[in-house]
Amino acid sequence: MGLRAGLRAGGTARNDPLAALAEVLWAPAEQPAVFVLRDLDDYLSDPAVARQLRNVVRALRTCPKTAVILSPRLNVPDKLTKDVQLLEFALPGYEEIKGEMGSVLASAHMEEGSKEALVKACQGLTLTNIAQALRKARVRYGKALDERAIDEVLEEKKQIVRRTEVLEFYTATETLKDIGGLDLLKKWLQERSVAFSDRARQQGLESPKGVLLCGIAGTGKSLAAKAVARLWRQPLLRLDVGALFTGIVGGSEAIMRDMIRMSESMAPCVLWVDEIEKGFAGVGASGELDSGVTARVFGRFLTWRQEKTAPVFIAATANNIRTLAKTCPELLRKGRFDEIFFVDLPTAQERQEIFEVHLPKKTPLPLSHFDLPRLAEHTRDFSGAEIEQAVKDANFRAVAQSRDLLTDDILACAGQTVPLAHTARETISELQWFVNSGRARPASSGAAAPPPEATQTEPTGGLLARMLEEGG
Repeated sequence: MGLRAGLRAGGTARNDPLAALAEVLWAPAEQPAVFVLRDLDDYLSDPAVARQLRNVVRALRTCPKTAVILSPRLNVPDKLTKDVQLLEFALPGYEEIKGEMGSVLASAHMEEGSKEALVKACQGLTLTNIAQALRKARVRYGKALDERAIDEVLEEKKQIVRRTEVLEFYTATETLKDIGGLDLLKKWLQERSVAFSDRARQQGLESPKGVLLCGIAGTGKSLAAKAVARLWRQPLLRLDVGALFTGIVGGSEAIMRDMIRMSESMAPCVLWVDEIEKGFAGVGASGELDSGVTARVFGRFLTWRQEKTAPVFIAATANNIRTLAKTCPELLRKGRFDEIFFVDLPTAQERQEIFEVHLPKKTPLPLSHFDLPRLAEHTRDFSGAEIEQAVKDANFRAVAQSRDLLTDDILACAGQTVPLAHTARETISELQWFVNSGRARPASSGAAAPPPEATQTEPTGGLLARMLEEGG
Protein backbone atom coordinates (compact mmCIF):
# COMPACT_ATOMS: atom_id res chain seq x y z
CA MET A 1 0.00 0.00 0.00
CA GLY A 2 1.39 3.35 -0.78
CA LEU A 3 -0.72 5.87 -2.69
CA ARG A 4 -0.81 9.30 -1.04
CA ALA A 5 -3.19 12.04 -2.21
CA GLY A 6 -1.58 14.93 -4.01
CA LEU A 7 1.87 13.53 -4.79
CA ARG A 8 1.59 13.41 -8.57
CA ALA A 9 3.91 15.83 -10.28
CA GLY A 10 2.09 18.93 -11.47
CA GLY A 11 -1.18 17.80 -9.88
CA THR A 12 -3.61 20.19 -8.18
CA ALA A 13 -4.68 17.67 -5.52
CA ARG A 14 -2.10 18.99 -3.06
CA ASN A 15 -4.02 22.25 -2.48
CA ASP A 16 -7.48 21.66 -3.96
CA PRO A 17 -9.82 19.57 -1.75
CA LEU A 18 -12.13 18.66 -4.63
CA ALA A 19 -9.18 17.57 -6.77
CA ALA A 20 -7.76 15.52 -3.86
CA LEU A 21 -11.08 13.72 -3.33
CA ALA A 22 -11.38 13.13 -7.07
CA GLU A 23 -7.97 11.44 -7.06
CA VAL A 24 -9.11 9.18 -4.24
CA LEU A 25 -12.36 8.46 -6.04
CA TRP A 26 -10.83 7.53 -9.40
CA ALA A 27 -7.76 5.66 -8.21
CA PRO A 28 -7.46 2.05 -9.54
CA ALA A 29 -10.04 0.05 -7.58
CA GLU A 30 -7.95 -3.12 -7.39
CA GLN A 31 -4.85 -1.52 -5.85
CA PRO A 32 -4.84 -1.35 -2.00
CA ALA A 33 -4.08 2.14 -0.75
CA VAL A 34 -4.30 4.54 2.17
CA PHE A 35 -4.99 8.17 1.33
CA VAL A 36 -3.92 10.73 3.95
CA LEU A 37 -5.88 13.99 3.74
CA ARG A 38 -4.56 16.74 5.97
CA ASP A 39 -6.74 19.61 7.20
CA LEU A 40 -9.65 18.58 4.98
CA ASP A 41 -12.03 19.45 7.82
CA ASP A 42 -11.41 23.14 7.06
CA TYR A 43 -13.38 22.68 3.83
CA LEU A 44 -16.20 20.42 5.04
CA SER A 45 -18.57 23.38 5.42
CA ASP A 46 -18.50 23.65 1.60
CA PRO A 47 -21.49 21.64 0.30
CA ALA A 48 -19.54 20.55 -2.79
CA VAL A 49 -16.67 19.15 -0.70
CA ALA A 50 -19.06 17.44 1.73
CA ARG A 51 -20.94 15.87 -1.18
CA GLN A 52 -17.74 14.63 -2.81
CA LEU A 53 -16.53 13.14 0.48
CA ARG A 54 -19.77 11.17 0.79
CA ASN A 55 -19.21 9.88 -2.74
CA VAL A 56 -15.71 8.77 -1.69
CA VAL A 57 -17.06 6.98 1.39
CA ARG A 58 -19.57 5.08 -0.72
CA ALA A 59 -16.93 4.09 -3.31
CA LEU A 60 -14.37 2.90 -0.75
CA ARG A 61 -16.82 0.45 0.82
CA THR A 62 -16.30 -1.97 -2.08
CA CYS A 63 -12.51 -1.74 -2.53
CA PRO A 64 -9.38 -2.20 -0.39
CA LYS A 65 -8.79 1.51 0.20
CA THR A 66 -8.99 3.82 3.21
CA ALA A 67 -9.07 7.60 3.44
CA VAL A 68 -7.62 9.08 6.62
CA ILE A 69 -8.43 12.70 7.54
CA LEU A 70 -5.99 14.29 9.97
CA SER A 71 -7.23 17.18 12.08
CA PRO A 72 -6.25 18.78 15.41
CA ARG A 73 -9.90 19.32 16.31
CA LEU A 74 -13.31 17.71 15.91
CA ASN A 75 -15.18 19.44 13.10
CA VAL A 76 -17.51 17.02 11.31
CA PRO A 77 -20.79 18.30 9.79
CA ASP A 78 -23.92 16.53 11.02
CA LYS A 79 -24.63 15.04 7.59
CA LEU A 80 -21.27 13.22 7.67
CA THR A 81 -21.23 11.88 11.24
CA LYS A 82 -22.62 8.48 10.20
CA ASP A 83 -20.03 8.09 7.43
CA VAL A 84 -16.89 8.98 9.41
CA GLN A 85 -15.22 6.81 12.08
CA LEU A 86 -13.66 9.02 14.76
CA LEU A 87 -10.35 7.98 16.32
CA GLU A 88 -9.12 10.33 19.05
CA PHE A 89 -5.47 10.24 20.07
CA ALA A 90 -5.04 10.98 23.76
CA LEU A 91 -2.34 13.27 25.08
CA PRO A 92 0.76 11.47 26.38
CA GLY A 93 0.35 10.04 29.88
CA TYR A 94 2.67 10.09 32.87
CA GLU A 95 4.70 7.01 31.95
CA GLU A 96 5.10 8.05 28.30
CA ILE A 97 6.28 11.54 29.28
CA LYS A 98 8.66 10.11 31.86
CA GLY A 99 10.14 7.76 29.25
CA GLU A 100 10.56 10.51 26.66
CA MET A 101 12.22 12.77 29.26
CA GLY A 102 14.61 10.08 30.53
CA SER A 103 17.89 11.73 29.51
CA VAL A 104 16.60 15.21 30.36
CA LEU A 105 15.67 14.16 33.90
CA ALA A 106 18.96 12.30 34.38
CA SER A 107 20.96 15.49 33.76
CA ALA A 108 18.64 17.82 35.68
CA HIS A 109 19.84 19.41 38.93
CA MET A 110 16.70 18.45 40.81
CA GLU A 111 15.69 16.17 43.66
CA GLU A 112 13.62 13.12 42.84
CA GLY A 113 10.47 14.76 44.19
CA SER A 114 10.98 17.78 41.94
CA LYS A 115 11.62 15.56 38.91
CA GLU A 116 8.34 13.80 39.60
CA ALA A 117 6.61 17.19 39.93
CA LEU A 118 8.07 18.26 36.57
CA VAL A 119 6.69 15.16 34.82
CA LYS A 120 3.28 15.76 36.39
CA ALA A 121 3.34 19.40 35.30
CA CYS A 122 3.97 18.24 31.73
CA GLN A 123 0.78 16.17 31.68
CA GLY A 124 -1.85 17.79 29.51
CA LEU A 125 0.71 18.98 26.95
CA THR A 126 1.79 17.46 23.67
CA LEU A 127 5.41 16.33 23.32
CA THR A 128 5.97 19.35 21.08
CA ASN A 129 4.64 21.72 23.77
CA ILE A 130 6.81 20.01 26.41
CA ALA A 131 9.95 20.36 24.29
CA GLN A 132 9.14 24.02 23.65
CA ALA A 133 8.73 24.74 27.37
CA LEU A 134 11.96 22.96 28.29
CA ARG A 135 13.88 24.81 25.56
CA LYS A 136 12.66 28.11 27.02
CA ALA A 137 13.79 26.99 30.48
CA ARG A 138 17.25 26.15 29.15
CA VAL A 139 17.58 29.49 27.40
CA ARG A 140 16.58 31.41 30.52
CA TYR A 141 18.22 29.36 33.28
CA GLY A 142 20.98 27.32 31.64
CA LYS A 143 21.30 23.87 30.10
CA ALA A 144 20.93 21.94 33.36
CA LEU A 145 17.28 22.14 34.37
CA ASP A 146 16.23 22.89 37.94
CA GLU A 147 12.92 23.51 39.77
CA ARG A 148 12.33 26.66 37.71
CA ALA A 149 11.57 24.44 34.72
CA ILE A 150 8.27 23.52 36.43
CA ASP A 151 7.20 27.17 36.35
CA GLU A 152 8.12 27.34 32.66
CA VAL A 153 5.92 24.32 31.91
CA LEU A 154 3.03 25.90 33.82
CA GLU A 155 3.55 29.09 31.81
CA GLU A 156 3.20 27.04 28.61
CA LYS A 157 -0.13 25.73 29.89
CA LYS A 158 -1.14 29.27 30.73
CA GLN A 159 -0.57 30.34 27.13
CA ILE A 160 -2.79 27.51 25.87
CA VAL A 161 -5.65 28.50 28.20
CA ARG A 162 -5.32 32.16 27.19
CA ARG A 163 -6.21 31.22 23.63
CA THR A 164 -9.68 30.15 24.78
CA GLU A 165 -12.54 32.10 26.35
CA VAL A 166 -13.86 29.26 28.48
CA LEU A 167 -11.45 29.35 31.41
CA GLU A 168 -9.08 31.79 33.06
CA PHE A 169 -5.59 30.78 34.12
CA TYR A 170 -4.54 32.02 37.55
CA THR A 171 -0.95 32.13 38.74
CA ALA A 172 -1.41 30.98 42.31
CA THR A 173 0.88 32.81 44.74
CA GLU A 174 -1.15 32.21 47.90
CA THR A 175 -0.06 29.48 50.30
CA LEU A 176 -1.65 27.88 53.34
CA LYS A 177 0.51 30.20 55.46
CA ASP A 178 -1.49 33.13 54.04
CA ILE A 179 -4.64 31.73 55.66
CA GLY A 180 -5.34 32.33 59.33
CA GLY A 181 -7.13 29.44 61.05
CA LEU A 182 -9.00 26.71 59.14
CA ASP A 183 -6.71 24.06 60.62
CA LEU A 184 -9.00 21.12 59.81
CA LEU A 185 -9.30 22.14 56.16
CA LYS A 186 -5.53 22.65 55.89
CA LYS A 187 -4.87 19.20 57.36
CA TRP A 188 -7.35 17.61 54.95
CA LEU A 189 -5.65 19.26 51.94
CA GLN A 190 -2.14 18.34 53.10
CA GLU A 191 -3.12 14.68 53.58
CA ARG A 192 -4.45 14.51 50.01
CA SER A 193 -1.30 15.95 48.49
CA VAL A 194 0.21 12.43 48.67
CA ALA A 195 -2.42 11.22 46.16
CA PHE A 196 -0.28 12.59 43.32
CA SER A 197 2.90 10.69 44.23
CA ASP A 198 4.34 7.64 42.45
CA ARG A 199 3.70 5.50 45.52
CA ALA A 200 0.01 6.44 45.59
CA ARG A 201 -0.29 5.67 41.89
CA GLN A 202 1.38 2.26 42.32
CA GLN A 203 -1.00 1.40 45.18
CA GLY A 204 -4.03 2.34 43.08
CA LEU A 205 -4.95 5.39 45.14
CA GLU A 206 -7.42 7.56 43.22
CA SER A 207 -6.81 11.27 42.91
CA PRO A 208 -9.22 13.42 44.99
CA LYS A 209 -12.29 14.71 43.12
CA GLY A 210 -12.85 18.01 44.84
CA VAL A 211 -14.07 19.99 47.81
CA LEU A 212 -16.97 22.38 48.33
CA LEU A 213 -16.24 25.31 50.64
CA CYS A 214 -19.40 26.97 51.88
CA GLY A 215 -19.78 29.73 54.40
CA ILE A 216 -19.97 33.42 55.12
CA ALA A 217 -18.55 35.90 52.61
CA GLY A 218 -15.03 37.11 53.35
CA THR A 219 -13.95 34.14 55.46
CA GLY A 220 -11.21 32.90 53.09
CA LYS A 221 -12.98 30.35 50.88
CA SER A 222 -11.55 31.65 47.60
CA LEU A 223 -8.15 32.13 49.20
CA ALA A 224 -8.15 28.50 50.29
CA ALA A 225 -9.17 27.35 46.80
CA LYS A 226 -6.21 29.22 45.32
CA ALA A 227 -3.82 27.89 47.96
CA VAL A 228 -4.64 24.31 46.94
CA ALA A 229 -3.00 24.82 43.55
CA ARG A 230 0.13 26.25 45.15
CA LEU A 231 0.29 23.44 47.71
CA TRP A 232 0.05 20.74 45.04
CA ARG A 233 2.07 22.72 42.44
CA GLN A 234 -0.65 22.41 39.85
CA PRO A 235 -2.09 24.93 37.38
CA LEU A 236 -5.14 26.81 38.64
CA LEU A 237 -8.05 27.35 36.25
CA ARG A 238 -11.00 29.56 37.16
CA LEU A 239 -14.47 28.84 35.81
CA ASP A 240 -17.10 31.57 35.83
CA VAL A 241 -20.29 29.50 35.90
CA GLY A 242 -22.34 32.45 34.63
CA ALA A 243 -20.16 32.62 31.50
CA LEU A 244 -21.29 29.11 30.54
CA PHE A 245 -24.64 30.43 29.39
CA THR A 246 -25.17 32.14 26.05
CA GLY A 247 -28.21 33.10 24.00
CA ILE A 248 -27.12 31.02 21.00
CA VAL A 249 -29.05 27.76 20.59
CA GLY A 250 -26.79 24.92 21.68
CA GLY A 251 -24.06 27.38 22.64
CA SER A 252 -24.17 26.74 26.39
CA GLU A 253 -23.86 22.99 25.95
CA ALA A 254 -20.92 23.52 23.56
CA ILE A 255 -19.18 25.83 26.05
CA MET A 256 -19.58 23.20 28.77
CA ARG A 257 -18.02 20.56 26.49
CA ASP A 258 -15.12 22.92 25.72
CA MET A 259 -14.64 23.61 29.43
CA ILE A 260 -14.45 19.90 30.21
CA ARG A 261 -12.09 19.21 27.32
CA MET A 262 -9.78 22.09 28.23
CA SER A 263 -9.64 21.31 31.96
CA GLU A 264 -8.92 17.63 31.28
CA SER A 265 -6.20 18.55 28.80
CA MET A 266 -4.56 20.60 31.58
CA ALA A 267 -4.81 17.77 34.12
CA PRO A 268 -3.56 17.36 36.74
CA CYS A 269 -4.95 20.76 37.67
CA VAL A 270 -7.22 22.58 40.11
CA LEU A 271 -10.49 23.95 38.72
CA TRP A 272 -11.74 26.83 40.87
CA VAL A 273 -15.50 27.36 40.61
CA ASP A 274 -16.36 30.51 42.55
CA GLU A 275 -19.88 31.09 43.94
CA ILE A 276 -21.24 27.99 42.27
CA GLU A 277 -24.74 28.51 43.68
CA LYS A 278 -25.25 31.65 41.57
CA GLY A 279 -24.52 29.89 38.32
CA PHE A 280 -26.97 27.03 38.89
CA ALA A 281 -29.61 28.95 40.86
CA GLY A 282 -32.19 28.58 38.07
CA VAL A 283 -31.98 24.81 37.64
CA GLY A 284 -35.39 24.14 39.22
CA ALA A 285 -37.26 26.54 36.90
CA SER A 286 -35.05 25.97 33.85
CA GLY A 287 -37.84 24.41 31.79
CA GLU A 288 -39.99 27.54 32.16
CA LEU A 289 -37.29 30.21 31.95
CA ASP A 290 -34.75 29.04 29.36
CA SER A 291 -36.19 25.95 27.63
CA GLY A 292 -34.18 23.67 29.89
CA VAL A 293 -30.71 25.02 28.99
CA THR A 294 -29.59 25.47 32.61
CA ALA A 295 -30.86 22.00 33.53
CA ARG A 296 -29.01 20.38 30.62
CA VAL A 297 -25.76 22.20 31.39
CA PHE A 298 -26.10 21.31 35.07
CA GLY A 299 -26.81 17.67 34.18
CA ARG A 300 -23.70 17.52 32.00
CA PHE A 301 -21.65 18.99 34.82
CA LEU A 302 -22.99 16.41 37.29
CA THR A 303 -22.28 13.53 34.92
CA TRP A 304 -18.72 14.72 34.45
CA ARG A 305 -18.27 15.12 38.21
CA GLN A 306 -19.40 11.53 38.75
CA GLU A 307 -17.62 9.80 35.87
CA LYS A 308 -14.47 11.84 35.22
CA THR A 309 -11.20 9.95 35.35
CA ALA A 310 -8.81 12.82 34.59
CA PRO A 311 -7.17 14.25 37.75
CA VAL A 312 -9.09 17.54 37.77
CA PHE A 313 -9.60 18.67 41.37
CA ILE A 314 -12.60 20.98 41.69
CA ALA A 315 -12.41 23.60 44.43
CA ALA A 316 -15.89 25.12 44.53
CA THR A 317 -17.09 27.90 46.83
CA ALA A 318 -20.60 28.89 47.85
CA ASN A 319 -21.78 31.72 50.08
CA ASN A 320 -25.24 30.21 50.53
CA ILE A 321 -25.33 26.44 50.60
CA ARG A 322 -29.06 26.59 51.38
CA THR A 323 -29.66 27.75 47.81
CA LEU A 324 -27.77 24.73 46.49
CA ALA A 325 -29.67 22.37 48.79
CA LYS A 326 -32.96 23.78 47.55
CA THR A 327 -32.34 24.10 43.79
CA CYS A 328 -29.82 21.35 43.05
CA PRO A 329 -29.44 18.90 45.96
CA GLU A 330 -27.85 16.36 43.60
CA LEU A 331 -24.65 18.40 43.70
CA LEU A 332 -24.30 17.88 47.46
CA ARG A 333 -24.56 14.11 47.65
CA LYS A 334 -21.49 11.97 48.28
CA GLY A 335 -19.51 11.24 45.16
CA ARG A 336 -19.82 14.71 43.65
CA PHE A 337 -17.30 16.14 46.13
CA ASP A 338 -14.95 14.32 48.49
CA GLU A 339 -15.97 16.64 51.31
CA ILE A 340 -18.07 19.70 52.11
CA PHE A 341 -16.53 22.17 54.59
CA PHE A 342 -18.24 25.06 56.31
CA VAL A 343 -16.05 28.14 56.82
CA ASP A 344 -17.49 30.05 59.77
CA LEU A 345 -16.53 33.40 61.28
CA PRO A 346 -13.05 33.14 62.83
CA THR A 347 -12.62 32.45 66.51
CA ALA A 348 -10.51 34.72 68.76
CA GLN A 349 -7.41 32.57 68.17
CA GLU A 350 -8.02 32.58 64.42
CA ARG A 351 -8.52 36.34 64.38
CA GLN A 352 -5.13 36.71 66.02
CA GLU A 353 -3.61 34.45 63.36
CA ILE A 354 -5.24 36.57 60.65
CA PHE A 355 -3.65 39.71 62.11
CA GLU A 356 -0.32 37.86 62.13
CA VAL A 357 -0.77 37.20 58.41
CA HIS A 358 -1.77 40.72 57.33
CA LEU A 359 0.27 43.03 59.57
CA PRO A 360 3.69 42.00 58.15
CA LYS A 361 2.32 42.65 54.63
CA LYS A 362 1.15 46.18 55.49
CA THR A 363 3.90 47.48 57.77
CA PRO A 364 7.63 46.81 58.43
CA LEU A 365 6.99 46.95 62.18
CA PRO A 366 7.44 43.65 64.09
CA LEU A 367 4.40 41.84 65.43
CA SER A 368 5.60 42.50 68.97
CA HIS A 369 4.78 46.17 68.34
CA PHE A 370 1.05 45.33 68.39
CA ASP A 371 -1.25 44.01 71.09
CA LEU A 372 -2.57 41.02 69.14
CA PRO A 373 -4.80 39.54 71.90
CA ARG A 374 -6.48 42.93 72.31
CA LEU A 375 -7.02 43.24 68.57
CA ALA A 376 -8.54 39.77 68.41
CA GLU A 377 -10.82 40.53 71.37
CA HIS A 378 -12.18 43.76 69.86
CA THR A 379 -12.86 42.34 66.40
CA ARG A 380 -15.40 39.75 67.41
CA ASP A 381 -17.76 38.76 64.55
CA PHE A 382 -15.28 40.15 61.99
CA SER A 383 -14.47 38.07 58.92
CA GLY A 384 -10.93 37.74 57.61
CA ALA A 385 -11.63 40.22 54.81
CA GLU A 386 -12.98 42.78 57.32
CA ILE A 387 -9.89 42.40 59.51
CA GLU A 388 -7.66 42.95 56.48
CA GLN A 389 -9.59 46.09 55.55
CA ALA A 390 -9.32 47.45 59.09
CA VAL A 391 -5.53 47.07 58.93
CA LYS A 392 -5.44 48.83 55.54
CA ASP A 393 -7.58 51.74 56.78
CA ALA A 394 -5.48 52.11 59.92
CA ASN A 395 -2.30 52.18 57.86
CA PHE A 396 -3.71 55.03 55.74
CA ARG A 397 -4.45 56.95 58.94
CA ALA A 398 -0.93 56.44 60.30
CA VAL A 399 0.80 57.41 57.04
CA ALA A 400 -1.39 60.53 56.71
CA GLN A 401 -0.20 61.62 60.17
CA SER A 402 3.46 60.75 59.41
CA ARG A 403 3.87 58.20 62.18
CA ASP A 404 4.04 54.46 62.79
CA LEU A 405 0.95 52.30 62.80
CA LEU A 406 -0.45 51.69 66.30
CA THR A 407 -2.80 49.15 67.82
CA ASP A 408 -5.19 52.00 68.65
CA ASP A 409 -5.35 52.97 64.96
CA ILE A 410 -6.58 49.49 64.04
CA LEU A 411 -9.06 49.45 66.92
CA ALA A 412 -10.42 52.86 65.89
CA CYS A 413 -10.97 51.74 62.29
CA ALA A 414 -12.47 48.46 63.42
CA GLY A 415 -14.85 50.40 65.69
CA GLN A 416 -16.15 52.30 62.66
CA THR A 417 -16.87 49.07 60.78
CA VAL A 418 -20.23 47.32 60.93
CA PRO A 419 -19.35 43.68 60.17
CA LEU A 420 -21.48 41.60 57.84
CA ALA A 421 -22.31 39.34 60.77
CA HIS A 422 -24.36 42.25 62.21
CA THR A 423 -25.75 43.61 58.94
CA ALA A 424 -27.05 40.20 57.85
CA ARG A 425 -27.47 38.65 61.29
CA GLU A 426 -30.62 36.67 60.47
CA THR A 427 -29.27 35.27 57.20
CA ILE A 428 -25.98 34.22 58.77
CA SER A 429 -27.78 32.69 61.76
CA GLU A 430 -29.89 30.56 59.44
CA LEU A 431 -26.80 29.51 57.48
CA GLN A 432 -24.96 28.51 60.66
CA TRP A 433 -27.97 26.51 61.80
CA PHE A 434 -28.20 24.76 58.44
CA VAL A 435 -24.60 23.53 58.41
CA ASN A 436 -24.32 22.88 62.13
CA SER A 437 -27.16 20.39 61.85
CA GLY A 438 -24.78 17.89 60.28
CA ARG A 439 -24.74 18.93 56.61
CA ALA A 440 -21.06 19.94 56.45
CA ARG A 441 -17.77 19.51 58.28
CA PRO A 442 -16.30 22.48 60.14
CA ALA A 443 -13.16 23.88 58.53
CA SER A 444 -11.80 24.88 61.94
CA SER A 445 -11.38 22.91 65.15
CA GLY A 446 -12.36 26.05 67.06
CA ALA A 447 -15.81 26.22 65.47
CA ALA A 448 -18.67 26.46 67.92
CA ALA A 449 -20.56 23.25 68.58
CA PRO A 450 -24.15 23.15 67.32
CA PRO A 451 -26.79 23.89 69.94
CA PRO A 452 -28.75 20.87 71.27
CA GLU A 453 -31.89 21.89 69.38
CA ALA A 454 -29.99 22.53 66.10
CA THR A 455 -30.98 19.22 64.58
CA GLN A 456 -34.63 19.63 65.49
CA THR A 457 -35.75 23.23 65.15
CA GLU A 458 -35.09 25.67 62.36
CA PRO A 459 -34.65 29.32 63.43
CA THR A 460 -37.92 31.23 63.50
CA GLY A 461 -36.62 33.67 60.93
CA GLY A 462 -36.21 30.81 58.46
CA LEU A 463 -39.75 29.53 59.03
CA LEU A 464 -41.22 33.00 58.68
CA ALA A 465 -39.25 33.71 55.51
CA ARG A 466 -40.43 30.46 53.95
CA MET A 467 -44.05 31.17 54.89
CA LEU A 468 -43.84 34.58 53.26
CA GLU A 469 -42.28 33.07 50.11
CA GLU A 470 -45.07 30.49 49.90
CA GLY A 471 -47.80 33.03 50.58
CA GLY A 472 -48.64 31.53 53.99
